[in-house]
Amino acid sequence: MLHSVRAAGLAALLVLGACSPTFNWRAWPVEGTPLQAMMPCKPESASRAVPMLGTPVELHMHSCESGGLKFALAWADVGQAAQVPVAMTAWRLASLQTLRVTVASADDPALNWPVTVAGAPQAQGVQAQGTDPQGQAVLSRTVYFARGTQVFQAAVYGERLNGEAVEAFFGGLKLPAP
Repeated sequence: MLHSVRAAGLAALLVLGACSPTFNWRAWPVEGTPLQAMMPCKPESASRAVPMLGTPVELHMHSCESGGLKFALAWADVGQAAQVPVAMTAWRLASLQTLRVTVASADDPALNWPVTVAGAPQAQGVQAQGTDPQGQAVLSRTVYFARGTQVFQAAVYGERLNGEAVEAFFGGLKLPAP
């Protein structure tokens, strides 16, 4: 009898735990783009004009925090396909500088992280260790990719990165076949 009461109590705890997961993954269409993403929490959104390649460009940002990690997705339309590679390189370098990562270039092979994005002809993954704006150590995994004239950045930041959450976030990025 005591054994069955303990088993019932354990089962109840498991059910209650399942009702409040750390990562509550949800499909999320990224408005204004063909991108579909999986987010572990409800993202907050903002847009602002930023200088990109000497021209103000509207940058759309979406982010949320869960399980001690920050998940972020941003995109901009650079207007001309010829500007896409230049914009992606500049964006990588600016992001690394924000984390106070010293590198010879945004294409430093030591930063490479192999990742793919479904439907993207190419993606460049970057892994880095730096410091956040408050001076705390932070790890990041970021992927840069494009479709047409739209450039994208998806990133996970944290003191420690949860491998399953990182894999789920980046694995949930999907562009429809061209």
